[in-house]
Order: sequence, then C-alpha cells, then structure tokens
Amino acid sequence: MNSPQAVAEEVTVDVRNVGGITETDVTFYPGVTVLRGRNATNRTSLLQALMAGLGSDDVSLKGDADEGMVELTVGGETYRRTLRREGSAVAFDGEAYLDDPTTAELFAFLLESNEARRTVARGDDLHDLIMRPVDTEEIEAEIGRLEAEKRRIDEELDAIESLEDELGDREVEREELKRRIEAKRDALAEKEAEIEAADADITQSREEQSALEETLGELSEARSALETVRFDSDSERESIDALEAERDELEAELADLPDELDGTDELESRQEQLRARQRSLEGTINELQSIIQFNREMIEGTATDVTEALADDEGAVTDRLLDGDTTVCWTCGTEVDVDQVETTVDRLQSLRKERLNERNAVRSELREVKEELDGLEARRGRRDRLETRLNRIEDELDRRRDRLETLAERREEQEARIEDLEAAVEKRENEDYSTVLDLHREANELEFEIGQLESDLAETTDRIETLESRLDDRDRLERERDSVSEELTDLRTRIETLETRAVEQFNEHMATVLDLLEYANLDRIWLERTERTVREGRRTVESTGFELHVVRTTESGTAYEDTVEHLSESEREVTGLVFALAGYLVHEVYETCPFMLLDSLEAIDADRIARLVDHFRSQAGFLVVALLPEDAQALDDDYRRIDEI
Repeated sequence: MNSPQAVAEEVTVDVRNVGGITETDVTFYPGVTVLRGRNATNRTSLLQALMAGLGSDDVSLKGDADEGMVELTVGGETYRRTLRREGSAVAFDGEAYLDDPTTAELFAFLLESNEARRTVARGDDLHDLIMRPVDTEEIEAEIGRLEAEKRRIDEELDAIESLEDELGDREVEREELKRRIEAKRDALAEKEAEIEAADADITQSREEQSALEETLGELSEARSALETVRFDSDSERESIDALEAERDELEAELADLPDELDGTDELESRQEQLRARQRSLEGTINELQSIIQFNREMIEGTATDVTEALADDEGAVTDRLLDGDTTVCWTCGTEVDVDQVETTVDRLQSLRKERLNERNAVRSELREVKEELDGLEARRGRRDRLETRLNRIEDELDRRRDRLETLAERREEQEARIEDLEAAVEKRENEDYSTVLDLHREANELEFEIGQLESDLAETTDRIETLESRLDDRDRLERERDSVSEELTDLRTRIETLETRAVEQFNEHMATVLDLLEYANLDRIWLERTERTVREGRRTVESTGFELHVVRTTESGTAYEDTVEHLSESEREVTGLVFALAGYLVHEVYETCPFMLLDSLEAIDADRIARLVDHFRSQAGFLVVALLPEDAQALDDDYRRIDEI
C-alpha cells in the first residue's frame, strides 16, 4: 500500500462567503476529522471551501454575497483564492494548492456529486473515468513519432550494413589500382630507357630532331585533349540518361496523381460544421452541469439566496430543508419531494452523458476529416514539388545537351588536328627514326593511362573515407535505436499498466471492504478488464473496457452472478467510494493532494460508515468526513470532531 504524502502537522483554512458560510476559520490535523451536524449546518460548504483552496472550481458563492475568499495554509505556505460573481457564473482568482485539480476532483473530493461515485451508481463506463487524467491522444502521438524515428534509424542502419560490402570491394579496388599504376610506371621507365638508347643511335640533325620532338609533344597533348573530350562526353551522356530516367519516374508518379484534388471544399465545410457542433455540445454540457450543480445546492440547502426568496414565512424554508424529505422548487416556490428532484437530476446527468458521448464522436470524426484534409494538402504539395523538379530536370537536360553538342564539335576539331600532326610526323620520320616515334607514342599512351588510373585511385580513396565515416555512425545509431525502443515499450505499456493497476486496486480494496462491512449474501464485487472491437467514426478499433461483476449466495449456499442494478443503495455507495479510492491510488493523488473528503454517506448505516472510515484513514494524510450526529457516534472516539462551523 502506498503511503500518503508527508504534509505539515496542521492545515488551516479561512473561509468567507462560500456556500452557506459567512465567515469561519478551521484548523485540520493529520488523521480523521469528523464534521458532525444536521443538514444545512454548512458541513458541505466547508468541504467545498477546502476544495476551492486545493484548486477546484466546483464551488458556490454565498447567496447574498458578490465576493468570497478561501485561504489555505499548509506547511507555512499560504494559498489564497478569491471568488467573484459575474452574472450567473463565479470567477476565480489567486493561487491554489494544486496546479491541476482534475484527479483530485475525480478521486479525492468524494462529495455526493462526485463523478466516480455517480458513475458507479448509474452503471456508466468506469474505464473512461479512470483513464480520464491520462492524455492517451498525446501518448499515441508520441508513439507514432517514436515509431517513425525508429524506422528512420533502422533504414540508416540497413544502409550502413550494405555499405560494409561496398567498403570491402572498394578496398580491393584501391589495391588493384595501386598495383596497376606501379606496373604502368615500371613500363614507362623501361620505355623511356629504350627511347634514350634509340636516340643515341640516330644521326639526324639536331634541328630535325627538335622539330620532330616538338611535333610529337603537340601530338601527345592533342591525344590527351581528345581523350578528355571523350571522357567529358561520356559523363554528359550518363548524366543525361540519369536525368531522363528520373524524369520518366517523376512523370509516371505525376500521372498517378489525380489532375484535380477534389473534395477540399466539402471537407473544409464538414470540418467547420463539426467544429460548430462541438462548440454547441460543449455549451450544452456546461449548461447542464450548471443546472445539475444548482439543483444539488437546492437539495443540500446551500443556495440560501434562492431559498430565502422563495420562503413563504420566516424560517419555513429552513424547517423544510431540515426534515430531509422535501425542498422548495426554485421555479414555482412550492414544496416538492427531494426524491423527485434527485430523479430529475439523474435524468439530466444521463442527458449530459449522452452529450459527452456525442461530443467524443464529433471529436473523432473531426480528427478523421482533418487527416483527410492533411492528406489532400500533402498530395497537392507533392504535385507541386514534382512539377518543379520536372521543370528543373528539363532545364538541366537542355544545358547538358548543349554542352554535349559543344563537346562533339571540340572532338571533331581535336581529331582533325591529330590527323594533321600524325601526317606531319610521318612526313618528318625516316626509316631510322620510325622506332623512336613508336617508342614515343607508346610512352605517351602509358603516361595517359597512368593519369587515368591515378584519377580513379583518388576517387576510390575519397569513397572509402566516406564509407568509413558512415560506418563510424553505426554505434551511435544503435544506441539511439535502443533508447527509442525503450521509450516505445514504456509508452505502449503505460496505459495497460494503469488499467491493470486500477483493476487490482479496486478488487483488493473491494474484497477487504466487503469483509469489513459484512453485507448479507453479497460474496464479491470485482472488476474485469475486457477487450472489445468497436466502431470509432469510420474505423473499427480494439477498445479496452471495465466490467463490474456482482456475486451473491442464495440461502442454500449456491453462488450466482447478479447485476449492478440489483445492488442496494448502500452497496452502490460503498462500491463507488472504493472505485474512487482505486483511482486515488492508481493516479497517486496522495503525492500531490493531502486531503480526502467524504460526504453524503447517509445511505450507509453508522456501523459500516465507521468501518469504512477506518479503512480509508490510512490512504490520505487528512481524511475529512461529514456525518450526521447519530452516524458520528459509531466512529472511534479518538477522531477529532467539529460541531460548529
């Protein structure tokens, strides 16, 4: 069992004009505090004041006041909130103890209108209630982002794996190029030695030899220039082929996209309709909540401004409120049964639930419409990018084709020049000099081949360095992937873990409480986590739910499963309180909120109330219980009592 958060030795609350309270100050101490008194003695108002100081807005102003205040002092720190009437609503200002009171309102502030208690009493969806403080949409969005990140890392790692084979091939290629360069250099050295030896035997004049060597040099340069032109031409053709292939792929992809991306206007119109419907539903839900809260205040007698206005004689209204059976109808001023008003409030609660369900359905469809709009926008953007890229490719093709034509002209010029130089060489050479000419030609060819090989070696070396750099990224990427995988596992199990813990906590405490309270022929009330297939907008998805089971025993000792509807009012109230306790523990409300508040326990007999309080007292630092005097007598005498507020 979790321990409540350690808090100060005492908590002081100063109240002015809240509920039925004009002004009071109360000090609470750790443990159980019993607010003892009859109806309309401001016990609920004090609980509401505590809720306001802790952060709740589910609080009413005193009927004859326009402003109110709650000041909460905890551990030497003071938190002050003011209430101000604005029309039919109440505005709040100041600093509360809790930054976000949502979970405390659901699972710690257990007044009669508490949603956890009412959800169990009505037999409504318990799963959605227990999971409400969890932002499942944000978790799912984060899961999607991490999955995309993991796919990217996996793709990079796969690419790196393929680079390992290429690196091996490139290293072999580099060694082969070095070997070939060395062999060519040896062959060139031998050829130059042959030329030197042949030159010693030639008796041709120095002038003729010089002229011939000059012509041979020009011929070597011309051949080198021709080879460069040929290489550049081949490169341009390869580039043109690659661009044309890319152009064909882009044109094919562009052809697959519809010429007109219809449906945007209709979807935007539908989106606006859904948003308007959502706003309308939220307005209705808020109005229903206000009406429900107002009627509950009338039943509890805290709406003093209205009851005084409806009073037919002095003190009549208070007397009727105190008898607990009737109240005053705020529309006509006549007496009506409290049960009738509560029935109406229950119907309003059911209507509010229907509107909440409809609002959730509208939200779901709104998300789908947005996804479709985003898809259309993405396709439109893709079309624009394809068309832009195609235009650039066409421009690039035109430029490269022009350059290819220029290279063709240069090639023709070089070939013509080589023919002229070869003719000049042939004219100058004689029988004795032909051997030297052949040697020079062979030497020139070797020098050209060496240059080509050295260029290939430099390119291969650069590629090897690039591959080695990419391979160095593998360890980092693997660490990133492991980290992302751990986050994904944590997110994917977070919701399931919360659901499982909620079921376990409820079943554990429900079993303990039933043993303590000893209800006749009620053996067990337990919660089951179920999986079911449901429709969500236009999609079919797997949904998790909670199913509440009731097991009873006949007089003959035979166990059978009953329905929640057959639970007595006392059994329902106890089940609702235990369910709220499960939420209190699962969401660790005790870590942030030191108080648990209990009210409207009249449906449970005094002895069972005492046992229930004994069970709850170990869960919260401060447990405040509002009880009638006869119910309070059954509690431990050591518990602190407050009789006047």
